[in-house]
Amino acid sequence: MSDTGKDESGATAFDIRKVLKALPHRYPLLLVDRVKSLTLGERIHAVKAVTFNEEFFQGHFPAQPIMPGVLQIEAMAQAAAILGIETLELAGTGKLVFFMGIESAKFRAPVTPGCLLDLEVEFTQKRSRVYKFKGRASVEGKTTCDCEFTAMIADPPAD
Repeated sequence: MSDTGKDESGATAFDIRKVLKALPHRYPLLLVDRVKSLTLGERIHAVKAVTFNEEFFQGHFPAQPIMPGVLQIEAMAQAAAILGIETLELAGTGKLVFFMGIESAKFRAPVTPGCLLDLEVEFTQKRSRVYKFKGRASVEGKTTCDCEFTAMIADPPAD
């Protein structure tokens, strides 16, 4: 990684400070800790460090902690939001990325505390405000969840 935040392929990487600038999410629902690579208009590879301190582990399940599958999908959606916001140069505009639909979701393996959850998302379709993505979550190369989902860029709700 060079000083410019780009890897040898020219993809951009983000630390947590830049993730916080790109997303409106905050603890306990921020599910992206860093971006390993981002290729504008194409794909993102982000990471979530899953720790025992996550609030959801208190109830899911106390004796056998497993990250809920829907939160894996949310983590992929947050990675997709970073990809969309950065691709469309919308950072700082107040625009939000809203889920519209989830298709073909499959949960393949449990995610437990101590895992590094890799989040790989790519654009599959781009329209003016509606975008489709294909996502894959994995731990050490083993797929834990995959799905396709649709999101839209919108103004925040009025107060």
